[in-house]
Amino acid sequence: MTPIVDEPYDFGRVAAANALSDVFAMGAKPLCALNVLALDCSLGTEVAGDILRGGADAVSEAGAVVAGGHSIDDKEPKYGLVVFGTARPDEIRTNGGAQPGDALYLTKALGTGIMSSARKNDVIDDATFREAIDSMEELNKAGADAAAACDGVHALTDITGFGLAGHLHEMLDASGCAANIDYEALPTFGPVKDLSAQHRRPGRTASIIDFASPFVEQGDLSDTDFDNRMGVICDPQTSGGLLVALDPQDAGAFEAAFEQAAGRTPARIGTIAEGPAGTIRFSD
Repeated sequence: MTPIVDEPYDFGRVAAANALSDVFAMGAKPLCALNVLALDCSLGTEVAGDILRGGADAVSEAGAVVAGGHSIDDKEPKYGLVVFGTARPDEIRTNGGAQPGDALYLTKALGTGIMSSARKNDVIDDATFREAIDSMEELNKAGADAAAACDGVHALTDITGFGLAGHLHEMLDASGCAANIDYEALPTFGPVKDLSAQHRRPGRTASIIDFASPFVEQGDLSDTDFDNRMGVICDPQTSGGLLVALDPQDAGAFEAAFEQAAGRTPARIGTIAEGPAGTIRFSD
């Protein structure tokens, strides 16, 4: 990924957490990672070292090791990881398998794309943006561990570049189900819903909204309210949280396990429902 934050160390941690998330989202444990770094030589070894240190710290926190990597001279900075992990075949999680009646949980707040765009345009300050940076640096290990502790988890995925709408749609399409979403229950960073209403959105949001419009039902919402909501659920995420569909009887156990690991309660955002595969409705 290209830099979404200014500090090299933060950039390294965010990119590493983003890469590790794919392994956690499948119920696997990361073992080792390889660095992939593109950087202009004129930036010097200190910047490169800070990026790699941020990545190494995230990998270490995940319980894995950095085993090497590759670097090239490039005018546009880029950094990421190739991550290797293992899981027992019968414990691998996929984004298919959700069942009508399942509770839907989200483990991180939404809005990293909106917050990043707002900071780049000086709409918010560094202190306000810090909340989003901290979230992007947070590993999805707590969510993966909580999901592993519950037998009733039916589907699992992480929220990244296609926003909540895109990744939920993939889960629903693979499961042959629909979903009802409680918009007011969606966790967002402080100013995100207001910024969406002001159209302080990253450029990619418009294409995701175009993609999602056929499967997100407007219902009785006004055009303005529907657009504001679409700006949030179609916001492209970097290192977003895990989306978990599980038997409601296991909801308490999942919440308790996640809270013990992460220090907060995961957000219960809706319910898997009968309906055309891939359809998303607002229940509030």
